[in-house]
Amino acid sequence: MRVLSLSDWRDLESYAKEVAGTPHDLLRAPETGLVMLRGRMGATGAAFNLGEATVTRCAVRLVDGTEGHAYVMGRNAAHARLAALCDALLQGKDSGTAVSEMVIAPLEAKLQAAHVETSTKAAATKVDFFTMVRGDD
Repeated sequence: MRVLSLSDWRDLESYAKEVAGTPHDLLRAPETGLVMLRGRMGATGAAFNLGEATVTRCAVRLVDGTEGHAYVMGRNAAHARLAALCDALLQGKDSGTAVSEMVIAPLEAKLQAAHVETSTKAAATKVDFFTMVRGDD
């Protein structure tokens, strides 16, 4: 679910073309709302409200009764619906393997590549601070 929700919509749409036509019913049509983001100072500080984020959720049911649920950041209803459909298909034995290979694996590779690129750019700007102790002899 992490890979499906974090992936760019255009990437998800292109990799999941074959599964998008799978017959399903909407249990909960895509709907957009706000969630409160909570923060914490350090590891032990008191929690505080950091702000709100827009989230879209969706729930689907396949013909065999399998349910899939998804929450994605932003207002893209199609993203939430396709992610929920993939979630439902991932629970099946045969369809789960196919979706893992056709959709999840390439999306995860793209996310990993983006993470490496971001880390590389950040590492290039790293500054090492050091303190030199001076002593009077």
